[in-house]
Amino acid sequence: MRWSAGWEGGPAVWRPRAGRRVPGLGEVWTVEWPHAQVRTAGDGAVALAVVGVCGASGNQLEGALELVRHRRWRELTRWPGSYLVAARSGPVFAVIGDLSGQHPVFYRHETVGTWWSTAATALARLDGAPVDPVALAAHLALGQPDVLAENSLFRSVRRVPFGYLLEITPDGARLVRYEPAEAEPADLREAAPVVRAALAEAVEARFDGRPVSCDLAGLDSTTLACLAARRQAVTAVTFADARLKDDDLSYAARTAAAVPGIGHYSVPGEKETVYYAAVDDITGLPVTDAPNAYTVTATIKRAVLGTVVDHQAPGVHFTGSAGDGLLSAPPVYIADLLRRRQHRRAWQHAQGHARLRNTSVWAVLAQHRAAARSTLPDEWRGTAAELQTGPRPWMPQDWRPAAFSPLLATADWMTTDARHQLAAALTSAADQLTDAPVSLAAWSEEQDLARVGTDVNGWRELALSEYGIEIAAPYLDNEVRRACLAVPAEQRGAPGHFKALLTEAFTGSGIVPGFVLDRRTKGGFSGVSYAGLVEHATVLRRLLGPSSRLGAMGLITEEPVAAMLTRAAARLPLAKGALHLAVAAEVWLRQLEQPVTWWEETRHVAAA
Repeated sequence: MRWSAGWEGGPAVWRPRAGRRVPGLGEVWTVEWPHAQVRTAGDGAVALAVVGVCGASGNQLEGALELVRHRRWRELTRWPGSYLVAARSGPVFAVIGDLSGQHPVFYRHETVGTWWSTAATALARLDGAPVDPVALAAHLALGQPDVLAENSLFRSVRRVPFGYLLEITPDGARLVRYEPAEAEPADLREAAPVVRAALAEAVEARFDGRPVSCDLAGLDSTTLACLAARRQAVTAVTFADARLKDDDLSYAARTAAAVPGIGHYSVPGEKETVYYAAVDDITGLPVTDAPNAYTVTATIKRAVLGTVVDHQAPGVHFTGSAGDGLLSAPPVYIADLLRRRQHRRAWQHAQGHARLRNTSVWAVLAQHRAAARSTLPDEWRGTAAELQTGPRPWMPQDWRPAAFSPLLATADWMTTDARHQLAAALTSAADQLTDAPVSLAAWSEEQDLARVGTDVNGWRELALSEYGIEIAAPYLDNEVRRACLAVPAEQRGAPGHFKALLTEAFTGSGIVPGFVLDRRTKGGFSGVSYAGLVEHATVLRRLLGPSSRLGAMGLITEEPVAAMLTRAAARLPLAKGALHLAVAAEVWLRQLEQPVTWWEETRHVAAA
């Protein structure tokens, strides 16, 4: 697994196994990162390193030493690409992850110093720190990384919330916010050329002489393929399982015919290209630092990546992941409109969403009215009270009231004791929250993008370890998300204007064909999801049954899982997202039991 780590506090006793020291920064190492993606400038009192894909030139890195000297940290996060920053300015050492979890930062205090790493598991392995069941309960029940702030999934390992950096001085470590909680708003038309430029630069930053491939399905991935094809030939692939019943393949074929440089291949579905087909033998899945969704869809991803390497050497593969979250917006922004007393606009938008959902405008407004009058800490206290009562009857999540932190069906599968412990943690988090977000849409989008970033990291490990392919997710880049999220959610998510921001950005540019931008349909994976649930129900019952690690922690009980699998067999609606989360977490817990040596002593090798 690729990761980075460092130590501040005198000579280190441990170093990462197979780690390579980063020049000029003292006790800083990278593991499995290629030389070309670890770049440095300066030495001694003023030094800088970027790890990952960074579009800064050598001269720009050298020039950035002045920014380091004056500790203008945010400006070091403005280059194209996705990367970690480690910088020293005199007695201050700063570690800056990205905004979307591609390069998360964790840390832990020792008596004489501070460890940091992009892998929480590595820090836990320094002394065998166990998984924190309350933090894992929050992950399952709420799915929002920042709910418990600095709590990681391991006891004694702290996490740096998104938008913050870690500053380490001789006096200790502290968190510093470098990214505003909400962007300065920009009109969609004014932001469109900024979005186009940021996305083009993000794609350009990935070209390194290797072959390029790309998913070719929805509007997001198609735009990336068209941008990449301006530079070099692109091998484009479309997962075309007949059970999907969508029109992705027809649009992909038209795009390949219209855009020079795109060679297109379809990936036909097979019996095993369904959800959950890979979880029967977890030894075949790559070890990841956190539960990730691609555990569940691994066979589908393998089919796509296998098709790529059938037609070209391993290289860089572009995915449109996170495009949905940036280029559109969930209807929770209606609560923000009501909060701001923009009742006429709220009514207009509620009408549009009511038509899409075949319901009444009053029902849509009622779903958002309570959230418009609530705050995040109040909601957490209310959720804590709800956890103290019995489990709720299941209903589709879309039917429940809008909320900053919606309680997922997984919360209703936990034991009473686990629910009470999570309730206490939520109450404590509410009492300690000092900088509560005001916008429900902005908070929700940040948490959703963080989840996508973590999941893409899991996909990246699979692609690298099995195929030697580098996954590129430009929509998760800092500058791309900044450009998109500057446009208010009500403009990005207005009903009747499908991904209006991307359409505005590329109409008339000659880059993306007009018929692609005019598309109003979107593919989905419901067919292969249900097929996987039915075909692998026995595996799932065993995985989440009596020997379940989640069950031993009180985080899951058998009866509700069995009920969901019974609903799946009858093709009835069910909590697919909750089941997805539970399976990914169970696989992750079992993987943690596998013997992996993360560290070695600085003088001689020893397992840690």
